[in-house]
Amino acid sequence: MTTTTKTDPALVSHLLRRAGFGSDITEINHYTSQSYERLVEDLLNSEKFPDVDDNAIGRYYPSLAACKDDLGPWVTRWFYRMINTKRPLQEKMALFWHHVLATAWFKSEHSPSMIDHIQMLTTNGLANFRTILLELSRDPAMIYWLDNNENHAKSINENYGREILELFSMGIGNYSEDDIKSAARSFTGWSFKQPLPLYPFGHYDSGFRFISEDHDYGEKTFLGHKGNFNGEDIINIIASQEATAKFVCRHLYNFFVEDEPQVPAWSITPPKNQAAIDSLVKSWFESDADIRSVMRTLFNAEWFKNSLQKRVKCPAEFIVGTLKISGDFKYPEPGLKDLDGTCIAMGQALMNPPSVEGWHTGKEWIDGGTLTERVNFAVKMLNDPKKPGVRNIISIIKENGKTVPPEMFVSKMLEALGYLKVSDNTHSLLTDFAEKDGHLKFGTEKESQKSEIRIVRMLRLIVSSMEFQFA
Repeated sequence: MTTTTKTDPALVSHLLRRAGFGSDITEINHYTSQSYERLVEDLLNSEKFPDVDDNAIGRYYPSLAACKDDLGPWVTRWFYRMINTKRPLQEKMALFWHHVLATAWFKSEHSPSMIDHIQMLTTNGLANFRTILLELSRDPAMIYWLDNNENHAKSINENYGREILELFSMGIGNYSEDDIKSAARSFTGWSFKQPLPLYPFGHYDSGFRFISEDHDYGEKTFLGHKGNFNGEDIINIIASQEATAKFVCRHLYNFFVEDEPQVPAWSITPPKNQAAIDSLVKSWFESDADIRSVMRTLFNAEWFKNSLQKRVKCPAEFIVGTLKISGDFKYPEPGLKDLDGTCIAMGQALMNPPSVEGWHTGKEWIDGGTLTERVNFAVKMLNDPKKPGVRNIISIIKENGKTVPPEMFVSKMLEALGYLKVSDNTHSLLTDFAEKDGHLKFGTEKESQKSEIRIVRMLRLIVSSMEFQFA
């Protein structure tokens, strides 16, 4: 008889928060029946699982099926996908690249291109880095965002040539001004099909267009290489650079493992865990810049497994993680469309980052205003004992018997919220709160009703804690 060793549910919960958006206790316990390594492989190879069925939300928001004129419903759709996906890492990688390869709607105000841009990130998030940069360079939203449609053979525009090196691949200090010029020359002629004007017909899609007569076919020198390079050649050279591997791997570490200083400081501030970055870089070169392989190394590393609460959740992560606990929006319903505005109030406008630098992360997500928005949202979403996720938590507490002592009450509540780890001080405060009214009792209907109220109050207190802000 073969026995299967269960995976530590706290470790499963940690992995699901980082490789996805968290989960409820029922799903966490389900995943403990398989090995950690197999769970990592399932996350990395998500195509084996069904994609989110968009038909339901398409019927609720007809504009999703009819046109791409209004960005709002498409942000709503992305939230719906993040909440309900069986491919969590696919959506999480799209969110990661949206942070790093920051492109926004506000310059072009052309919704179809921005919507297609996010889909491009979703499709290619775990691909080879060459593929990601190639698709980015052919993306109309990015081309317009960084002016490559104004980059001509006889009059180069250096904007994209500069940013593909500074922000998207290598980081400052690893290339020269001449390298920027050569990159810009190599991307001349990479433009897009001009869509019809918005009025009176509405938005039309765009698409990549290579204008051969506007491309500079002359010889170029780039990062020590010489040739008649085009944009794809530049990308191949970039992907083979050690500086690129270090820069992108530090981004991955910052987003999936531990908050680093802000990107502008990276050229003078060493990584918090150089050994971790070195192992990711090693995987980069062994796999020839395959992001899936790098992520496999990351998720299986001991330093990842031991990185509890070393990241502040970005607003999108915080919102989706809270909703996965509450059980809201498993199907389209009123209030789903408000998530975009809620996320903006917390400091993150999806599909509309503030600049090409993207968002500042870590503790810069938190100030007096945004923390209030976060706490109020979590309390609101978890304040109703009739919600499916809250009912599930109540059932878990009841399973411990007709009488539940305060210490057990606190520990089971923390487990029910994804094996949340809290400081000794927080734990002491929660225990003091639980002890005020003594044991939970479920012997009679009246006792059960009173205990359910106490569970909801405890739930409100925990989601208001500092620890709930961290992944």
